[in-house]
Amino acid sequence: MSISKVTNNGQAVHTMQSIISNVEKVIVGKRYAVSLVMATLACRGHVLIEDVPGVGKTSLVGALAKSVNGSFKRIQFTPDIMPSDITGYSAFSPKTGEFEYRAGAVMSQFVLADEINRTSPKTQSSLLEVMEENTVTVDGQTYNVPSPFIVLATQNPVEYLGTYALPEAQLDRFFMKISLGYPEDKEEAKMLDRFKGRSPLAALAPVAEGEDIIAIQKLVEEIHVEASINEFIVSISRFTRQHEDVQLGASPRASLCLYKAAQAWALYNGRDYVIPDDVVQMAPHVLEHRILMKQEAAIKKVRVQDVIGRALQEATKAVL
Repeated sequence: MSISKVTNNGQAVHTMQSIISNVEKVIVGKRYAVSLVMATLACRGHVLIEDVPGVGKTSLVGALAKSVNGSFKRIQFTPDIMPSDITGYSAFSPKTGEFEYRAGAVMSQFVLADEINRTSPKTQSSLLEVMEENTVTVDGQTYNVPSPFIVLATQNPVEYLGTYALPEAQLDRFFMKISLGYPEDKEEAKMLDRFKGRSPLAALAPVAEGEDIIAIQKLVEEIHVEASINEFIVSISRFTRQHEDVQLGASPRASLCLYKAAQAWALYNGRDYVIPDDVVQMAPHVLEHRILMKQEAAIKKVRVQDVIGRALQEATKAVL
């Protein structure tokens, strides 16, 4: 096992930027989105990527795994996939005369849950334990997944036929929800030139190791957060719970995720302390998928983004 080269904040920033730049060899012009995924990985979280087909969702996951020399498995979610395909199962071994664990696709450092909303809620729920506790339980036995570990799930927002909406409990397990979007004209032209031959993903070389990610994760936890920042985060979450157009506001887990995301963003920007702008930057990505609006909100043309924006304004007035 290699020894981590990351021992301080400066080295952590350099490693994070190196990984992001390496992924950009495959994903052109999406540095901010890639930075959000890097921040999620630094917080031991999981990402839901919602976007139209063909914008690079799958390539992003593969490039990230290659950049840190991590094991990578893809789960193509279909209506007939079973929970045991994900978590693994016990099979009888004639040699030993005992049941032995056969690892599922989730036993990998980087797991791509492709089109997660195309399978049944029963299969979707098989990810709940591993996303929260980094373990899977099969026939009463608990197994640890490798570290670092991250689930990156994709779903298509425009294809509703044959899909199952993710339940609130599942959505709450995702640290962030992001979107890549279409590239700018210049970026798309650059992509065409870059992909005219062999795919850059095939030739991508690692720039870090898993031990470096684990070291970064530990450094994130040491980023200082003032009490006023804690109050700021709580005020934001409380506002979403009390808003007249919100049916389900941000959970306490959402507050904790926003706290951690602000720490990671501070580290990424070379600071050992969190400032209010870190919270403001992370809030939309951490909270949007966790807030459920009432049906009347659509009639009033009130969006979840509007609620988060107002929550940030009111919390700033009240606390900062």
